[in-house]
Amino acid sequence: MPISGMTGFSRVEGAHGAWSWAVEARSVNGRNLETRFRGPPGFDALERAARDGAQARFQRGQLTVNVQAKRAEAAGEAQVNVAVLERYLSAGGPYVATGMVAKPTLDGLLALKGVIEAREDEDDAETRAAVEAAMAASIAQALDALKIARQEEGAALDPVLNGLVDRIETLTQAAEGEAAGQPAVLKERFARRMAELIGEAASEDRIVQEAAAQAVKADVREELDRLASHVAGARALLSGEGASGRRLDFLSQEFMRESNTLCSKSALAGLTGIGLELKAVIEQFREQVQNVE
Repeated sequence: MPISGMTGFSRVEGAHGAWSWAVEARSVNGRNLETRFRGPPGFDALERAARDGAQARFQRGQLTVNVQAKRAEAAGEAQVNVAVLERYLSAGGPYVATGMVAKPTLDGLLALKGVIEAREDEDDAETRAAVEAAMAASIAQALDALKIARQEEGAALDPVLNGLVDRIETLTQAAEGEAAGQPAVLKERFARRMAELIGEAASEDRIVQEAAAQAVKADVREELDRLASHVAGARALLSGEGASGRRLDFLSQEFMRESNTLCSKSALAGLTGIGLELKAVIEQFREQVQNVE
């Protein structure tokens, strides 16, 4: 199974009876799984459906599930608010009686604010439960679509990450070849330095002893072996199943630790250059890994 990313978006629309709704699910990078929900009032069970659905499908990422719902206006009947109408008549009565204003017409009265109002029928318990179940099904569909979107992001990330691992392996092999020349360079450097200090060449035995001591300090064999082992580990994680983002992130830290030690032990400009390039590639790898679930 290819790796999965943590960024994605989906939208699902649905309807049942007088109700219609739209579910939007989106996710971004996150160290843990965090689900935020916002839905219509009166449908309290939807938040549990969103959280349980997210937990069943994902292991990491910051998820937001938003449900917007409305009831069709046609579902309600228009009615006259008698109390409001009487207040209007009472307030205008004295002006009509004195002839200051003409008698109000029926269409004029009905056009006044608050006189006509829509009366919405309340859903019975069975209807409300059916609407809520249909909304929950739409949430599940949106989460399924979000999972596909995240898998598509992972499919795009996969060749990028594998390419960076290949580059780390190539640089590790180059460092191994360059490091093989360190003992001879250290020996020649010590002999030259001794000649500069005492004005004559040091004994061969002294040069060999000192060069050997410096070579031990500059030996990068362990670092190169661990880098090679981390390369194998990265490939196993990228080709394995399940969420691997946390382990890949930890592995990128181990990569960087070994490359830092390699640079600090380097006695050759060429080896240092390889180490610096290695660090740059590892940093790119670490940045891309932040997108992996």
